[in-house]
Amino acid sequence: MHPQQQLLTTVGIYPDGTDNIAAVILMFDYCDVLDGQHQNRETVGMASSTHEASASALGYTFQAQLALLELLRGQEDRPDGAISLELHDDVAWEEDGRPVELLQVKHHIRSVRSLGDKDDDVWRTIQSWMDTHAPGDEYGPMLTLITTQETRPGTAMAALKAPNPVPAQALDLLIAAAQESEARATKDARAAFLALQPAQRAVFVQRMRVIDGSPSIDDLDTQVRVKLRAALPDGHADSFMRQLWAWWYEQTVDMLQKRCTSVSVTRLMQRISRIRDDYTSDRLPTLVDREDFPQEVETELADACFVHQLLWVGASRQLNKAMVDYYRAYTQTVAWLEDDLVGLDELARFEDNLADEWQREFDWMLDDLGEDATDREQEQAGRALLRKTLDQTRYRIREAYDEAFFSRGKHHELADRGRVGWHPDFEERVKNLIRAAHA
Repeated sequence: MHPQQQLLTTVGIYPDGTDNIAAVILMFDYCDVLDGQHQNRETVGMASSTHEASASALGYTFQAQLALLELLRGQEDRPDGAISLELHDDVAWEEDGRPVELLQVKHHIRSVRSLGDKDDDVWRTIQSWMDTHAPGDEYGPMLTLITTQETRPGTAMAALKAPNPVPAQALDLLIAAAQESEARATKDARAAFLALQPAQRAVFVQRMRVIDGSPSIDDLDTQVRVKLRAALPDGHADSFMRQLWAWWYEQTVDMLQKRCTSVSVTRLMQRISRIRDDYTSDRLPTLVDREDFPQEVETELADACFVHQLLWVGASRQLNKAMVDYYRAYTQTVAWLEDDLVGLDELARFEDNLADEWQREFDWMLDDLGEDATDREQEQAGRALLRKTLDQTRYRIREAYDEAFFSRGKHHELADRGRVGWHPDFEERVKNLIRAAHA
């Protein structure tokens, strides 16, 4: 197993479910780190580095998920704002493309230790802010530290807690901490802070805020659901959230790869409305995309009955697309049933309508062929029937659900059961397949 995959397995976010998309995000920043960590290490060293990398990987996932929660929080106060990742800071609020608030995000696993002024997290954050924007710029962006830890009473971190910070008190406490600490890891950051002009330091700290006791990665989904309470469809909240998280992880990958710089509040709310619309009485959500088709399934389906049916009418060029449609329709049906989005009677009625429509066209084909049709003529007629049937969209599982793959895939399901077919002699041929399989 590749080191990156091993890490993501260790932290429990690979390879199943929605979080395998999060794994993609983590790969970008940890490929180089992990390749180095897994070379020439003793067993103890490997265990230690894996633990540290796992915590860091969770931190990145937390950062990506927190950005969605932050975007939802801003829909009232910042309706024209947008969130970016790893552009201006860990997370940043933008307005008109300009950063107005930088968020440093710190996640700790099962940590009972409080946050004090001499801690590494504090000075790493301060160093990052000094490197990003001029500390003395009074018109610079607000600077916010979000941490899962609780601030220690009597510290600058406690004095900077939102919503009622006391920056003057925090300034004195930070200067004292910078002078008194002997930690080697924070030496440069503390020295740079103390080297600022007094007026610069005052403006710098004036722009700082601390939000402590942030929900951990285990609680973020719940917090997001609270913000979405009015939008969640009754009885289908889990399905809705899977779709929203999948979309959000796609956006985070796009931001990390610089395909887009940010996601706006407006765009998020439009996506939420679009997902919500799929849960009305005449619609359904599409939960399985074309890209979800595993390549190994192509080998598994090579001897399926519906594949033989295609080959009997010379439709070999359509095999891959047919397999994708079949897989998507089948997997989609299972997902809908698991989420109680459709009933078995509704599915049966849809299949009956497809089979009835096919039967009418099949009978017309037989009448047109006559009894003395050649093998070539039968194959051509069957191929024409296949094309006409797969193109028809008269019947839908729901009135406003018009995804063509589902109807095509369902036709292939029916063909796989021998309920419909394309070649004039398909019934006898299916029976021969079954006899050969039993033999």
